[in-house]
Amino acid sequence: MKRQFIGLTDTGVVRTANQDNYFVDDELGRFFIVADGMGGHAGGQEASKIATEIIYAYLQQHWDSSLDSQILLKEAVEKANVSIIKDQRSNPARSDMGTTVVVLMFRDEKPLCAHVGDSRLYRWRGSQLEQITEDHTWVGMALKKGEINAEQAKFHPWRHVLSQCLGREDLQHIDIQQFEVRAGDRLLICSDGLTEEVTDEQIETALANLTTCQETAQELIDAAKAAGGSDNITVVIVEQE
Repeated sequence: MKRQFIGLTDTGVVRTANQDNYFVDDELGRFFIVADGMGGHAGGQEASKIATEIIYAYLQQHWDSSLDSQILLKEAVEKANVSIIKDQRSNPARSDMGTTVVVLMFRDEKPLCAHVGDSRLYRWRGSQLEQITEDHTWVGMALKKGEINAEQAKFHPWRHVLSQCLGREDLQHIDIQQFEVRAGDRLLICSDGLTEEVTDEQIETALANLTTCQETAQELIDAAKAAGGSDNITVVIVEQE
């Protein structure tokens, strides 16, 4: 199957630096990465940069190997975590840096997604939007346990408190899942700078009315900025033809 795709990032309205990083495999469309850094301007930028570069390099290096795809993806994210920790130890000023990450990979018949943190992967299909990833946040855990409802989760003061991120020696789990993609599906990877400002309904409408990936990605970024743009905004859109 062929696919069209684009990646865009914007500092937003409030922040002075962009701590997000992303990667799109321009030539072959094999894998896509979004990382949202934290830990101050320099720390967040460096953490997301390390994660993106290490994961890209590892997947590129081992793409044609006999490694099982889930193992390959898991090892790539683990290597990124180790690299961030090494940088923390070498640079005490960045000791509290970390990053979320989402990796979308097309290597087998069905794509794989790996994620840590609260950056997200969505799938739009037949006028319906589905969030593929589950947020690794205190609120996400409380929602899953039934301690709060979806409406409470939207405005909970702890909604930004991560339960997991890269850059931690106690990283407990990397969510890796295989899911189905069909012709006509539209996939969105984004940092929480988008989802904090725009609703799922707005995302659904934008993907439903997609003209080109470029125009729709810019439309979503513009909508987030118009709603306040309080954080960096990164959007990667992949359309399966």
